[in-house]
Amino acid sequence: MNLEVRYATEKDADLIADISRETFYETFADENTREDMDIFLNVQFTRGRLMLEVDTPGKMFLLAEENQKIAGYAKLNETRRPANIDGNNVLELARLYVVKPMIGRGVGSFLMKKIINLAVGQGKDRLWLGVWKENKRAIEFYKKWGFEIFDECDFMLGNSLQKDWLMKKKISLNAEQIDHG
Repeated sequence: MNLEVRYATEKDADLIADISRETFYETFADENTREDMDIFLNVQFTRGRLMLEVDTPGKMFLLAEENQKIAGYAKLNETRRPANIDGNNVLELARLYVVKPMIGRGVGSFLMKKIINLAVGQGKDRLWLGVWKENKRAIEFYKKWGFEIFDECDFMLGNSLQKDWLMKKKISLNAEQIDHG
């Protein structure tokens, strides 16, 4: 596999909006009602709203591509911070999604290495994220990368109140943490 990563620009806004909706639906539709998915996608996860995120200060999108075709992406936020996280300089991993045909081919690990290298380069203390408590595959992936659960929060998916784990990872210049994948 020949993966490359690049920062998204406003020219990628359509692509990010479409891939965000597609990967979210593929990941969560089987465990949620169609009504809740439709409400979430059509109210909170609209194409227009997602396109605006690309141009928002403090948000970064990394696109993983194989042969110039999208394999996955990550969204990072510099502006959000849970009240009870330790560390002064934190970075949120808001999304890490892989397109369905590429799942299990190392795209998630490839992106995680890039994210950790970026966080190290920016002098971040911690990476943190929220993950649905029922998404066992993702939780195990994050644990493999050294994330640990430190809290929980509510997440509204349509009319369904769900619980997310908040997970964190200490960032250091230790190269060993970068080579888990």
